[in-house]
Amino acid sequence: MKKTISGIRGVFGDHDLTLKEIIKYTNNFAQNLVESKRCVIAKDTRASSTIIEDVVSATLLQNGVDVFSLGMAPTPVAFRESRRYGSGLIVSSSHNPLQTNGLKFIIRGRGINEKELSTITATTTTTTIQNTKTTNVVLGEQNQIISNYIQDAATKIQQITTNNKKPNVIIDIGGGAAVNTVPTLLEKIGCNIKVINPTIKNSTRGPDPTSDNLNDLKKHSKNYDIGFAFDLDGDRLVIVKDGVKQTPDVTLGLGIAKCIEQGMRKFVFSIDTSVSIEKFAKVKGCQVIRTKVGEANVIESILNTKSDAGGEGSSGGFILPEFNYCRDGILASGLIASMLDDSQFKEILEFMQRYHQIRDKMEIDTTYHDKILKALTEHLQSQFSDVSTVDGIKVVIDEDTWILIRKSNTENIIRVSGESDNKEKIENIIKDTKQLVNKCYEKVR
Repeated sequence: MKKTISGIRGVFGDHDLTLKEIIKYTNNFAQNLVESKRCVIAKDTRASSTIIEDVVSATLLQNGVDVFSLGMAPTPVAFRESRRYGSGLIVSSSHNPLQTNGLKFIIRGRGINEKELSTITATTTTTTIQNTKTTNVVLGEQNQIISNYIQDAATKIQQITTNNKKPNVIIDIGGGAAVNTVPTLLEKIGCNIKVINPTIKNSTRGPDPTSDNLNDLKKHSKNYDIGFAFDLDGDRLVIVKDGVKQTPDVTLGLGIAKCIEQGMRKFVFSIDTSVSIEKFAKVKGCQVIRTKVGEANVIESILNTKSDAGGEGSSGGFILPEFNYCRDGILASGLIASMLDDSQFKEILEFMQRYHQIRDKMEIDTTYHDKILKALTEHLQSQFSDVSTVDGIKVVIDEDTWILIRKSNTENIIRVSGESDNKEKIENIIKDTKQLVNKCYEKVR
């Protein structure tokens, strides 16, 4: 099981993520809801999501929390509605494999921080569920609600045309929770759309568009202005243009280009985001701040520094805080569709395509992760002058080349990422770095 600020994730019912633990974490979460005893609940399309949603709802109700159910709905919709209701809980493990599931927690419209995570995952809990036989227990109320997300997003984006022609957009849902929201939004703002992979059962791809080849979308997109691929809970977005899958960083880059066009000048990016986006923003006279990987970390930095927008390149995660305190692939798809006939679209795309990102992962026993990173830090600090340990180990080799080794927030793996304006160079660096990780693994075992 993985317990981070990104949520609780594990293999459901396999002595990993059990209903007993779901009840415990939901009880603890309920104790954090001191300002408002109201909670929005949503779920993705996994087979196990319905039973988990029922258990979560019952547990919150026993704790005196009013539950407002969105049913099957994407993560960005739940985050948006949680601003109105005070908190939120999403049954999803996002882009992770289908046999996994999890819980995402929202407090005051944003993801939880490290302090809140520690209380939610605490071993012991004090909760009204232990006293359900007493006569003075106050139970919450359950309500079904309909979100205003589509109308709010459409108003933000406004209606669009390119050369007096509606953009032709193909959407790869991947069997996820965005199946109704994305097509409705894009049609509402003026796009002609085609949807593929609307259900999990017949989907031709996996739940994570950043790692999947998206062959079906690439094949069909040649006849469309642009293609969009979403993960199972709709917060990640990957773009396919003219039959070519773009890196997830391009999603963020295009979103930032739109923000710059609208006069925004201060941005926060995770440390694994492409240097090309930072360079583009600085050429336009903007300020860029770097922070730890993780949606909640980026949001916290955006709020603390009063920045305009930001995100994570590695997850195709664009964040516009005035609209949502989360990665919002759905809003981003509409904003990007509105740029198709804009010079900024071509400019940022060509600028970013000069850089080459590689994001790899290594399955290594989590028991040894910290020891491996410690050994790597000592070695790399002896070899390079610019080494950061803010989040894992990031080595800046030159102004266009970097490497990052870190523990994943969402999977039991070590991630090895890198970028350069020279493809062969970064391929060799990634290869050498993975060999170094394995040597450190052998050393600490």
